[in-house]
Amino acid sequence: MPYERLLAGRWSERDRLYLATTRTFLRRPIFRDFDAARSLAKELHSIEQTGLARLLAWVVMPDHLHLLVQLVDLSLPSVMRRIKGRSSRALGSLGIASGTVWQHGYHEHAVRAEEDVRSCARYVCANPVRAGLVKSVRDYPFWDACWLK
Repeated sequence: MPYERLLAGRWSERDRLYLATTRTFLRRPIFRDFDAARSLAKELHSIEQTGLARLLAWVVMPDHLHLLVQLVDLSLPSVMRRIKGRSSRALGSLGIASGTVWQHGYHEHAVRAEEDVRSCARYVCANPVRAGLVKSVRDYPFWDACWLK
């Protein structure tokens, strides 16, 4: 089924929380490279600084990105387009990656009122531990959560 058909009838709700995951094209581990991961982290911080969306938690994995995002002035598709587009351009200008960086689309889940937001954030931030990249999330450089500020 084409991705566009999957989007039919979906809409984003202002102030709603979403868990979103997107993968690199062909699951290439682009973000294993420190400078590539740092470049994506900068783009995530810029979304937060502009006030267009609030990132409650995120983690950059070697071949994908997890976000816990609260929508403010952008729809979820707009947030994801902005992150993917700007990070792709940044990676290209750094000479790290050229061509298609991200897969088409993303997976999202609207966080329901009965779900514990901090548990969702822990799920996002613990990805490097579950993947066996580190023993403690404190040892992984590319993640953030709003409760740390």
